[in-house]
Amino acid sequence: MYSLLIDHLSTAVIQLSDKLEIEYLNPAAEMLLAVSRRRIYGNDLGAAFREDEDSIQALYAAIKSGHPFTKREAEIECHNNKKLFCDYTVTPIMGTSNDTESIIIELYPRDRMKRISQEDEIIANHETSKELVRGLAHEIKNPLGGIRGAAQLISRAFTDEALNDYTQVIIEESDRLRDLVDRLLGPRQLPKNKPLNIHKVIERVRQLISVETDNQVELIRDYDPSIPDLIGDESQLIQALLNITRNAMQALMDDEDNRHKTIHMVTRALRQFTIGSKRHRLVCKISIIDNGPGIPEAILKTLFYPMVSGRADGTGLGLSIAQSVIHQHHGIIECNSYPKKTEFNILIPIETTVQDQEKHS
Repeated sequence: MYSLLIDHLSTAVIQLSDKLEIEYLNPAAEMLLAVSRRRIYGNDLGAAFREDEDSIQALYAAIKSGHPFTKREAEIECHNNKKLFCDYTVTPIMGTSNDTESIIIELYPRDRMKRISQEDEIIANHETSKELVRGLAHEIKNPLGGIRGAAQLISRAFTDEALNDYTQVIIEESDRLRDLVDRLLGPRQLPKNKPLNIHKVIERVRQLISVETDNQVELIRDYDPSIPDLIGDESQLIQALLNITRNAMQALMDDEDNRHKTIHMVTRALRQFTIGSKRHRLVCKISIIDNGPGIPEAILKTLFYPMVSGRADGTGLGLSIAQSVIHQHHGIIECNSYPKKTEFNILIPIETTVQDQEKHS
């Protein structure tokens, strides 16, 4: 029961003996440190990560005294020579004779904590903007229906052709505004979920973009064939990915100085990965990466809000709709942008059945 509970934590946990030999790692620690617990059981701590001598002595001191401690902004080195910046807490576990039998190390990567905070902010902002749009839509559509109805009555009551031209303009513009409000509200139907191959979805998007650019943009594929089918609405996912990729395409087409325009379409499977505060056994990561001029910093934080666009002729709805679609699939879209590299990461949990996905609703 103890190990089962620890296995389901999103926090990386390592248990060491009083000789600093590895007794246990949970899946979150395996993922963070890029190690297999089967291979390093019984080895010393260095098989998981390396620390400086002072920190090792602090671990022995905690074993001897039985006092817990926390180290802030530690720089540890993983077995693949990758540096990891984190905070960690050391808690001694006392035996029946009041001697320390083992210690628990809980690792909190600082970049991961920052990302969780950013994801929570994205989710909260999305919910806030959605509620705001719903309220505005109600206030706009009610009088709009009255305006359209009045124009129709005037058109029927009078036979003057010039007057009918004016009333027709009112009707058509009312319909256009209603359609705009509907688009602001995002997908009008719940996803029609069924198992699908995400690479089939991406290939459809790639074909459409290739036609639109007349092959002026090189579309480079880098797919992970190990990704299993996920549960989702194929049509809605195509629309979401098309909106994101089309956004990249338009940025590239506006970049006249760029002689080699590229969009990378990358997929990866992430194990024991958290989206916001919820950990998932398996997550599909789709990256759309372009080498365009980058997104203006002034709009980067509000990029997924309705009506926010970096282009003069843009509606600012494409990315907002994409975020709504991915949110309905219990995922999230993140964006990092610099000159010559803009990367959209779409993260979608992979559930084995429709019932599994409904549990997360």
